[in-house]
Amino acid sequence: MTALRVDAADPTPPYEQIRRQLALLIDTGELGQGERLPTVRQLAGDLQVAPGTVSRAFRELEAAGYVETRRAAGTRVKARQRPSGASEIDSLAKGFVARARTLGADSDDVRASLEKALGRS
Repeated sequence: MTALRVDAADPTPPYEQIRRQLALLIDTGELGQGERLPTVRQLAGDLQVAPGTVSRAFRELEAAGYVETRRAAGTRVKARQRPSGASEIDSLAKGFVARARTLGADSDDVRASLEKALGRS
């Protein structure tokens, strides 16, 4: 699994940073259906956050239909239907922004990159 990170300088709550990064990995297919996520304790230790922080991220992902948690089976990626048309573009844009933020990009960096990709700069 691609390394997750929590940026203490980011005003976004740590659970949301974790949720957003995992959702992006699932949306992009880096985490596929049936793949098991690390345990809450393991991920909390790796990211140096409280277990409750990771647990909340997992609950939010479960509520959004990204994962399912079962006793003794752990937390696994659920099968997801791919969005189509405009909603897929929105999903891609959200994923791009989330990934750019994990790399330290601010809104101006994201806009500049999109403008470049669109051939406007």
